[in-house]
Amino acid sequence: MCLSVPGRIVEINGDKAVVDYDGERRVASISLKKDVKVGDYVIVSAKFVMEVIPEEEAKKTLELWGKTDDS
Repeated sequence: MCLSVPGRIVEINGDKAVVDYDGERRVASISLKKDVKVGDYVIVSAKFVMEVIPEEEAKKTLELWGKTDDS
């Protein structure tokens, strides 16, 4: 089983996005989800952006994990 934590896209270069996870940044491909933009919260699996999720949902999930900007 795999658990995914939402990350926020902070940069896009071609078909790659830099995704920020509470200060840790990782690169993911956007080749499967080309409609993303900087500021979107996403779920990444196997280094591919799989899903864009609403900001409210992402913040609720991050709150449960104790990973909000406010903490």
